[in-house]
Amino acid sequence: MKRQAAFVDAKQHLKGALHCHTTRSDGADDPAEVIAYYKQNGYNFMALTDHRRYNYRNFSDVPMTMLPGVEVDRNLPGPGTHCHHIVSLGPLREDGNGFEQDQRFPRNYIEQPEQTQALIDWLHENNNITFYCHPMWSGTPAREFEMLRGNFAMEIWNTGCAMEQGIDNNAAYWDELLIQGQQIFGVAVDDGHEMAQHYKGWVRVNCENSVSAILAALKRGAFYSSCGPEIYDFYVEDGQAHIECSPVSEIRFVHFRIPYKKIRPAEGENALTAASIRLRESTTPYIRAEVVDAQSRRAWTNPIFLDREDLAK
Repeated sequence: MKRQAAFVDAKQHLKGALHCHTTRSDGADDPAEVIAYYKQNGYNFMALTDHRRYNYRNFSDVPMTMLPGVEVDRNLPGPGTHCHHIVSLGPLREDGNGFEQDQRFPRNYIEQPEQTQALIDWLHENNNITFYCHPMWSGTPAREFEMLRGNFAMEIWNTGCAMEQGIDNNAAYWDELLIQGQQIFGVAVDDGHEMAQHYKGWVRVNCENSVSAILAALKRGAFYSSCGPEIYDFYVEDGQAHIECSPVSEIRFVHFRIPYKKIRPAEGENALTAASIRLRESTTPYIRAEVVDAQSRRAWTNPIFLDREDLAK
C-alpha cells in the first residue's frame, strides 16, 4: 500500500488559511477582526501574508497559531497584469527565521521569468518555504513559472480570483508541472481582501498544532485542500487507487494522459463516500483525486507519486 501523507497515522487534520490580506497592505479589514473571523469559522492556524510586509503577530485576543509570512512579487513586462507572486512562510524568529516583524520587501521588476528564482532562493536562505500564487490572475501559463524550483506548492484554488474573475478555481496548470515529474503540491487559499472573500478555501494538515509541525507537514505534502468536502483517506494498493470522503456528488481521479470517467452515485443513491479505479499504465508519474459536493464545492488530494510496481498489470 502507498498512502498519501495527509492520511498516514492521521489523528487530526488542522484547518488553516495560508494567504490573506488586511489593512496592513491592501485589505479592507483590520487584522484583529480577520483573525477573529477565521477563529469563529473553525480555523486552527493562519498566516497574514500582506503584500511585502512580514508578519509574526497575532493582533487579536483569540487563540490562533500564526504562521509567519508575507506575499512578495516580481513584475514582468506588460501590457496588462503579468507577474509572479510568491507566498513565503517561515518558522518563529528564535527558530531561525531570517526576517523581522514588519520587514518591508521592495516591489521589483524583471525581464525574464527565470529571474524570479533569485527571490525564491533568497527566501529559502532565510529558512522560509514558498508557494506560487494565482497563475491565471498573474497572466502566467505554466511555461512562465515551470522553471522555478523549490516551491513546495502552487495555488489550485484562490477565493478572491474565483469570486472576482472566475479564474484560479480548479488546479490550472498543476498537471503540467506534475507530468514533468515535479513533486509539487496544491493549496487552496482565500487571498481575501475583504470579509466576503475569507473562509472559502483552506488546507487540512495532518500534524500537531505548532508552527514547526505545520511547516514540516506542508513541506512534505501531508495535507489536502478543500472548499467544503472532507477527505478521509487516499491510497494506492494492488494497482488500484482508493478514496474515502464525506458525502459528495462526484469523484474524479486524475492521471494525466489517462482520462478516467467521473464517478457518480449509482441509480437510486444520492451521494458517494468512496470510490476506486484501476490504474492503467502510463508515463505519468502520479495519481490525484478531486471530489465535488452537492453545492459544487471541491476538495483535492495531493498526488501519490507512482512507481511502475504501483500500476495495474
